[in-house]
Amino acid sequence: MPLIRISLRAGKPAGYRRAIARNIYEALRETFNVPEKDFFATVSEHDETGFIYDPEYFNITRSNDLVLIQMTVSNTRTVEQKKALYRRIVERLTKDPGLRPQDVFINLLEVAKENWSFGEGQAQYA
Repeated sequence: MPLIRISLRAGKPAGYRRAIARNIYEALRETFNVPEKDFFATVSEHDETGFIYDPEYFNITRSNDLVLIQMTVSNTRTVEQKKALYRRIVERLTKDPGLRPQDVFINLLEVAKENWSFGEGQAQYA
């Protein structure tokens, strides 16, 4: 059920981008009990004029390796599960592909289960 959107500065190799997407999905599986094969992600690369952020908001020093992660999920998780997800994503991304924790920005969008269609014009969760 998650839809993962990843934005970062252009220039990283395909393996780097794939590692980010894969590790986010694995963190979702570990903390949100996302099923196997429920993996849908996009990676958008931007030049410096199209990737704008404050390098010190909340007193967190960000670099040009900042990765913006937005996930749309069903609104069925607790605050504790969300905190666990954020921690696990950072743990996984610091190991592979080697991001700094300060360069992982996460935004979670929650929707009702009937707001999903996985194909064939059906609302599979409704």
